Amino acid sequence: MTHSTERPWGFWPIGIFFFFGSAAASLAAFTLLWPGTFLDRAWELNPAGYAGLSALGKWIGSAFVPLAAALLLAAIGWIRRRRWGWILGVGVIAVNSTGDVLHLATGDWKSGIGVVIAGLLLFYMLGDRVRGYFVPKGINH
Repeated sequence: MTHSTERPWGFWPIGIFFFFGSAAASLAAFTLLWPGTFLDRAWELNPAGYAGLSALGKWIGSAFVPLAAALLLAAIGWIRRRRWGWILGVGVIAVNSTGDVLHLATGDWKSGIGVVIAGLLLFYMLGDRVRGYFVPKGINH
């Protein structure tokens, strides 16, 4: 694999996706840890998700904190074209995909959409063109 300076077409959308994911996970953490604020209205987009998560107790909000941090770091590393950002980004999508596959195996057919999307993202992100766009350690751009 050679290092490429030509930006792949999906570079910016994926970086923005990671930033958006970090913001969404942060919002979920906050609203689950401190319910009853005006931010709870965001859950109107996914009331079943809120019902399921809030039934687990306030502590579940804590699980979204490292997720938000991982997504923010992936976004920063991705946008800066750092190899660790690519690795972290691939890892986050792979973990998400695994969760979607497990949900699908339990009969949650809506998770099939997540499996397809995550699979396509991984296929794209693992391609030589995208992987080669990230700067290996020791190379300045």
